[in-house]
Amino acid sequence: MVWRALFLSAVLVSPAFANAPERSIRPLPRGVSIQAVVKAEQAAALPKTSTAKRGFGLKRLFHGKRPQRPTQRPAGLKQKRAQQIAVSAKGSVCGVPEIKGAAIGAIAGRGACGVQNAVRLTSVSGVGLSQKPTIDCTTAKALNTWVKNGLKPAVGKVGGGVRSLKVVAHYACRNRNSAKSGRLSEHAKGRAVDISAINLNNGQTITVLKGWRAKQQGPILKKAHKAACGPFGTVLGPNANRFHQDHFHFDTARYRSGSYCR
Repeated sequence: MVWRALFLSAVLVSPAFANAPERSIRPLPRGVSIQAVVKAEQAAALPKTSTAKRGFGLKRLFHGKRPQRPTQRPAGLKQKRAQQIAVSAKGSVCGVPEIKGAAIGAIAGRGACGVQNAVRLTSVSGVGLSQKPTIDCTTAKALNTWVKNGLKPAVGKVGGGVRSLKVVAHYACRNRNSAKSGRLSEHAKGRAVDISAINLNNGQTITVLKGWRAKQQGPILKKAHKAACGPFGTVLGPNANRFHQDHFHFDTARYRSGSYCR
């Protein structure tokens, strides 16, 4: 019995048994081999690497398949795209999507009359025109700029906004103020357009003749008149002379002293 006690005490104090891993005395679950446990512990002991940065983590996460992109675009992008298509639809002229009409080329006239690269407009910046003015592209662009940056802000939400403009004159081979003699009008070169009224979306009409000195409509017309000075070289209204009491005259003549606005 003595020798058996000595043997057990030697075994229990042996360094090998004292430092033995916990798994050597813990029963393994059924179906798990010692080799699997060793591999798991070795894998846990390895230093972490940055393989996930190179895409290995994503591949494991998606089982080797790349994530699928959404097939439907957000509603906001669809609406914005539809607006871009609408504004650049067929029918634009002068290289500006907002200017609608048809190109009619050069117009020959007697003497110095005539238009180079004339266009016939139907609308500018979504605002219709009562008749299709024949003008050149420089004047068409000026009209579009004025409607977008001058007329629409001047009218604002009054009457639901601007629907159309009443055009009373455009290209015509004549002198200034239709006089029998004198200097040739800018209308004779396709560089001018005359507007007598603004039609609103609620059916209301603001006329230059009656509205210029009216309490409510006067400030709108004066603000629109002032905004035309810049896009156009000449801007004439009721304060200019007796020939312009009922309409605005806009033309793209250029002067060394700048725009002439009255």
